[in-house]
Amino acid sequence: MDIVQSPAPSRRLLLPDVPALVAGARRAVWLTADGEIDTIDLDEARRRLQRETLLVCHARALGRRVNADRFAALDLLELFAFVHPARFVVPTPRGLAEALGLPKPDGAEDDALTLIRATRQLLTDLTDPEREEKSDPVAIAWYMGAGAQGYAWGWAPFVLSALGAPNGPPGRRALGAFQVWKRLPEWEEGAPEPPPGQVAVHANDARRRLADLLQAGIRGKAAEPRPQQSDYASAVSTAFTPRNYPGTPNLVLAEAGTGVGKTLGYLAPASLWAEINRGSVWISTYTRNLQHQIDGELDRLHADPEVKARKVVLRKGRENYLCLLNLEEAVATLPSMPAYATALGLMVRWAAATRDGDMQGGDFPGWLPGLVGRARTVTLADRRGECIYSACQHYRKCFIENTIRRARKADIVIANHALVMIQAALGGEETTAPTRYVFDEGHHVFDAADSAFAGHLTAQETAELRRWLLGAEGGRSSRARGLKRRVEDLVAADEDSAALVDDVVMAARALPGEGWSNRLTDQMGTGAAEAFLLMVRRQVHARAHGRDSFYSLETETADPVDGLEAAAVELEKALGRLQEPLEELSKRLAARLDTDAAELDSDTRRRIEAVCRSLQRRGSVTLKGWRDMLGSIGKPTPPGFVDWFGIERQDGRDLDVGMYRHYVDPTIPFVATVGAQAHGMVVTSATLTDGTGDVEQDWLAASVRTGAIHMAWPALRASVPSPFDYPARTRVMVVNDVRKDDLVQVAAAYRELFLAAGGGALGLFTAISRLRAVYQRIAEPLELAGLPLYGQHVDGLDVSTLIDIFRGEEQACLLGTDAVRDGVDVPGRSLRLIVFDRVPWPRPDILHRARREAFGAKRYDDMITRLRLKQAFGRLVRRADDTGVFVLLDPMMPSRLAGAFPDGVELRRVGLAEAVRATREFLAPSPSEGEPEG
Repeated sequence: MDIVQSPAPSRRLLLPDVPALVAGARRAVWLTADGEIDTIDLDEARRRLQRETLLVCHARALGRRVNADRFAALDLLELFAFVHPARFVVPTPRGLAEALGLPKPDGAEDDALTLIRATRQLLTDLTDPEREEKSDPVAIAWYMGAGAQGYAWGWAPFVLSALGAPNGPPGRRALGAFQVWKRLPEWEEGAPEPPPGQVAVHANDARRRLADLLQAGIRGKAAEPRPQQSDYASAVSTAFTPRNYPGTPNLVLAEAGTGVGKTLGYLAPASLWAEINRGSVWISTYTRNLQHQIDGELDRLHADPEVKARKVVLRKGRENYLCLLNLEEAVATLPSMPAYATALGLMVRWAAATRDGDMQGGDFPGWLPGLVGRARTVTLADRRGECIYSACQHYRKCFIENTIRRARKADIVIANHALVMIQAALGGEETTAPTRYVFDEGHHVFDAADSAFAGHLTAQETAELRRWLLGAEGGRSSRARGLKRRVEDLVAADEDSAALVDDVVMAARALPGEGWSNRLTDQMGTGAAEAFLLMVRRQVHARAHGRDSFYSLETETADPVDGLEAAAVELEKALGRLQEPLEELSKRLAARLDTDAAELDSDTRRRIEAVCRSLQRRGSVTLKGWRDMLGSIGKPTPPGFVDWFGIERQDGRDLDVGMYRHYVDPTIPFVATVGAQAHGMVVTSATLTDGTGDVEQDWLAASVRTGAIHMAWPALRASVPSPFDYPARTRVMVVNDVRKDDLVQVAAAYRELFLAAGGGALGLFTAISRLRAVYQRIAEPLELAGLPLYGQHVDGLDVSTLIDIFRGEEQACLLGTDAVRDGVDVPGRSLRLIVFDRVPWPRPDILHRARREAFGAKRYDDMITRLRLKQAFGRLVRRADDTGVFVLLDPMMPSRLAGAFPDGVELRRVGLAEAVRATREFLAPSPSEGEPEG
């Protein structure tokens, strides 16, 4: 690789003298350092990749497209992550251009030119002597460039030259620069917060606060007042008045059509209540995307970032945050494992700059693990329940602990449904439980509760418990310490407690150990748990439909095969031998809080409390639930529950096996936990009610799905219609001449509809195999038309990154499943067409069958399907001037499902040719672009 020099005013700017390469579905563009452009096929691109170093954007995605595993490349995304850590960028040439203020590329040739321009701009940014740095870029870049043979960071010489230190740091003692935790500020403990007040926020108060928020604007731009938004704020204010009955909140079910502005609508009374009463309101969402949208809206209330940091906190589970102890131990391996220098260099750059250490949807680049691997990126989060709390030397700087303490004093805490439910059920790390909640994306409360309150006695879950109790086994390199090492200093002076720990260690060996998957496949299980799982596996294979399919398998627990019941009895006894010492240990440790009260320092007290919570959750809750499940095998399932045996598969490969128990109605435990402690609760969504046309029936569906039907006091119902003119701005068509089981016809329909829309198209699928098959058939013709195509489960990118790319490229097309449908929020022309491959009926599995019987048979199926269609359609129009077309490629679409679409929107049944023509005409670009929704 040659280096060419270009002068700069103060520091030397060296630019790599290498070709740039971008690849599409079937063709690639090769741009030489001399500016010559060559369009080549992917086979030729792969051959050239092996011969020389290239300038690329997202090397892993490029390699996937050209079918090349290893090649030398200078990846612009790595350079961006180094130069601008914790700054958002869409991982495409166009995304780089937008982030760096460069001209937006138009086509593949422009994409290649953009890589050259972005290189110069990023290196130029480094030459600025006024740049604020929170870590040592010279030392870190030098160490990254001095990595193992074949792993040295290719950008290092260019970065060091731009920084004015081509020879690296003085003395070349660079490893200390990776210890960024030493430079992080410490949080300080404060006095416990008093209980919040009980001053009511009335309707007129909410309206006034909303008016203030709209006038404040963001970055000096006020939002336009809307009567519907003010009515909505008035309605939800009821949840912010004192409750009249113990154990049941003032509940508001509020449906607000798209465009009403419900986020500001509920933030108005919520923020006012928090200020007046000096308490926290928890805003709960289902998706990470909405968490960060809400956080952005609160810039209206707190323009000063420092004030906002005190008043507003995003709260997630521990597994979402960087663990500084994990980072330290990873850095300590660098002298012996220099191949990880690039990954860890980029990680420490980010750790020094991040707002709060959030690695899932925060300011961490979601595409980074795909570039440099998961081993030294996302696995550095606290994912294994190994936290040692105050015994950790980083405790006072810990991102997680800091966030928890900030949340205790914040006015608004933005959390997620899962965290809220688990904390309410098991007791979390908050000193006092919140009394006011807003559940946005309230149509997902049922699904979130289903996950939170389910029992899974599976190989993965039991193996994870063994690892939590015993730590790393078999010589594996891991800091997983196990229970004994985590509590040894806490029990050192108590022989009985130490003996209980030994009993736990002994009993835990009945759980699956390393290599359980291979042993189960070979039918050679060891220990009580693996013996049980082997019998479960046998019953599933013997009775499940589609044994040879690529998809997950399941069967009923009734009439167990010979030997299964006996194996369940033995496992139940083994779990009992584990549960008893865990519970007794928890009691003895908790007793120390009383007996040793005069001697325990605050950190040790908090650590004991945290250990007791973990022991209770793992012992009293998890193990008891598993034992109850085992005890019911061969007997009728307890009322209100549904049990089954299952094998989880992905691409035909077994991932997990075990027994599953779910509530038929998971809103029952939701109401018993969150509902019982809340004084006021708002459950809101744009798709809360059903669409049968019978108002009472539609609200009954909302009451069932949210748990309101189980509340002792009836909910206030509020419905505020969308201000958007859906009949004028949208079209809905059902194509009636495409055979949905003929993938050639289906792919042709997607191709022609996407071409007619000129991109901005989202294709939704009910099966991954159908998605992949369509992708393979349409990628090349779309590329030839200048429409880039991306695919979930195809491109190797996570869903959030795919959506970021789709949002940032107006002509892009995206194929995805439910995860894309629920997570996408793309205003403007970037999303103007949605095509569904077939009616999204619920999957007819054992759990759905039980719920179908409980909630109204065919009526329940229709409700779920209408909700899915309603959610998908709702993605189309996010602003008043958006236009969109919704197409369903399923002639069997029943007319009774048309209630999924807004009043006045006609559902037309047409042939494919007519659908293509209507799409092309309706989506012709308008002469002006609208303003974003306030």
